[in-house]
Amino acid sequence: VQLQASGGGPVQAGGSRRLSCAGSGRTFSSYDIGWFRQAPGKEREFVGAISWFVRRMEYADSVKGRFTVSRDHAKNTAYLQMTSLKAEDTAVYFCAARAGRPMSATLAGPYDYWGQGTQVTVSS
Repeated sequence: VQLQASGGGPVQAGGSRRLSCAGSGRTFSSYDIGWFRQAPGKEREFVGAISWFVRRMEYADSVKGRFTVSRDHAKNTAYLQMTSLKAEDTAVYFCAARAGRPMSATLAGPYDYWGQGTQVTVSS
């Protein structure tokens, strides 16, 4: 599967931004989709994810209540809706995919396929 992330850009603190992750292939709906980010000088970290089935979601504590992951199977696209953005949310955001796992498996990783990143810059 190939992934294309988009929607990044500058945003003021307190604002919102929606990122999209477009996937190729008819099996996109059978993949778990994860969102990760990497800030300058820091390691890549898990942000949130949505399962392929039953729409189970997981979030990092740092974004709970502010970010929402969703997906539209008909459009082969997953989304990361970000609200109440903070300066510390500034990072390159990546989407990733993996073949669907059992419901008991964590959605935080690992992932097999990665898209290119999209930069989100939050100014205070």
